[in-house]
Amino acid sequence: MRLPAGVRERVAAVHGGAALPERLRLYDGWAARYEQLHRRGFRCLHGVDGSAGMLERARSTGLYRQLWRCVLGREPLPAPAEHYDAVTVVGALGEGQVPSAAVPELLRVTRPGGFLCLTTRSNPSNLRYKAELEAALERLERQGAWRRVLAREVERWERATSEEESTQGTGYISGVVYVYRKCPVPPPEEG
Repeated sequence: MRLPAGVRERVAAVHGGAALPERLRLYDGWAARYEQLHRRGFRCLHGVDGSAGMLERARSTGLYRQLWRCVLGREPLPAPAEHYDAVTVVGALGEGQVPSAAVPELLRVTRPGGFLCLTTRSNPSNLRYKAELEAALERLERQGAWRRVLAREVERWERATSEEESTQGTGYISGVVYVYRKCPVPPPEEG
């Protein structure tokens, strides 16, 4: 399989066991190639990233109203509770990246009735993380925090960086898109 020069190494390094400062440095290098939301009609965007380079690139696009440096799973989001109509995390929920323990924090900043769109990969090196994430998602659903709208497997999610990671030799890895809707807060019981 042919990938652009250096892609295999960058993806492997980010998803591998590199320490957080090294992973953030790698994302800084990707910043110039990252951003495509505005063409779809989204206009009131806020963003967080642990990478200063990604934030600088996002700032230079003029698409975002607010940007903050934040390492999800290690720091609380710099937003008030129940603030956003929709929260998305695409391409960051995975082994060695944003821990599944960050999901309740994403839910915290979403308004009742608001949506959360989350993605993760289904490649062999991410299966343990995927199971952990799905357990966290199901736990929140059982608690009545949200309800699942969609969980869809996408066969050709992204190009694989190695044959071992490829889904059935296709040259791609699969992924999953999850969409949840935050449940309204029930009114307090009268006593």
